[in-house]
Amino acid sequence: MGEPCVSCTTFNILAPIYKRLDQQNQSVRESDFRAFWLARNERIVDWLLYERSSIICLQEFWVGNEELVHMYEERLGAAGYDTFQLARTNNRGDGLLTAIHKEYFRVLNHRELLFNDFGDRVAQLLHVQSVVPFSKNQNDSAEQEIIIVNTHLLFPHNSSLSIVRLHQVYQILQYLETYQRENKLSQTPVILCGDWNGSKRGHVYKFLRSQEFVSSYDIAHEYTDSDADAHKWVSHRNHRGNICGVDFIWLHNPNKSRKPLKLSWAEAAFGIIKYQLQKASLAENDVFSFLRADNNGNYITYSAFCDALRQVNLTGLSHGLSFQETKDLWVQADIDGNGVLDYEEFKKIWDSTWSEHMDEDCSLEDSKESIAEEAIGFAVKNAVLFPREVEKGIWPENYSLSDHARLTAVFSPVRLQCSRQSL
Repeated sequence: MGEPCVSCTTFNILAPIYKRLDQQNQSVRESDFRAFWLARNERIVDWLLYERSSIICLQEFWVGNEELVHMYEERLGAAGYDTFQLARTNNRGDGLLTAIHKEYFRVLNHRELLFNDFGDRVAQLLHVQSVVPFSKNQNDSAEQEIIIVNTHLLFPHNSSLSIVRLHQVYQILQYLETYQRENKLSQTPVILCGDWNGSKRGHVYKFLRSQEFVSSYDIAHEYTDSDADAHKWVSHRNHRGNICGVDFIWLHNPNKSRKPLKLSWAEAAFGIIKYQLQKASLAENDVFSFLRADNNGNYITYSAFCDALRQVNLTGLSHGLSFQETKDLWVQADIDGNGVLDYEEFKKIWDSTWSEHMDEDCSLEDSKESIAEEAIGFAVKNAVLFPREVEKGIWPENYSLSDHARLTAVFSPVRLQCSRQSL
């Protein structure tokens, strides 16, 4: 196909209100020194305009400073971009900026998603249409529509906050699923960008993979989901000095059917429950005894299950599982529906095989007849991180643009055979 490629850049640009200038005095921030933050952000824009990606997704954009906001809007606007910004809730000071180049896409819709949760996090959804038609098949071309999401998940200050980050992704995917259904966009590719504040070994990564999203950087470099490939690259050095890969551009093509979202969520939530129990140094048999509590029978009751989750900080807190979510997980785990979990049901959860019995009933395609048709998707042509040292798992000491690397992926349109339900 001869269509132009689509490029996408995601970059956490480190808001000046968070950039520490003195390790001995943590209260000294770059935001207090105009010359410093302005020069650094001018250099960031220089690089963005040099790359000239079709789509730019920025996190930790200092929405609270009018001068900085004006500088970005003026320079990106002059270069042909439409810009959309969204502040985090509760006046945190930073937020998101998404820029779409008008030569490549026109923006059909823009939605703001406020999580209103413990982390005051937000997400942007942009529904865009290509300016240049893509070839749908040999005899037909169309202005291709794409959905783009930009977000920045909560930093996991402790392991109990993992459930918050997972819930943020769950909300994004729920919103995305509803938007696609209401606007009849099931055949539309989706690109998720941002700082996910979790590595390839984390629960969020596994959750998105279970929904058939792929990491563009890992596809481009032929890395797998194995532990051996988990640390081949990094994209962030946090305030503790740890380096890890947390910035992703996820792609979902329309030919990839997803398992029911609620099922993926339950699997991921059970994964966090298992992790928290293991963190408490409990082996499999000990966990069963812990969950049984004082019950004399060889089973787990719902009240004991709830009490155990409370003890490992997954419920009972403002950011924990809600009553309904806990109840839903229990219903999923109680396979025979008798109101208690026996050891076999518990073991299925522990071994992550509990959902296998649901495959026949919960497939994405129901019994309606499916018809095949062609759609446009994307192949990952290339993906690069800057500075380039991070591609080898090394953080260069002389890099000062941000505490995150810039990730850019290039996609080429491809024709796909998709299955679509008849109405």
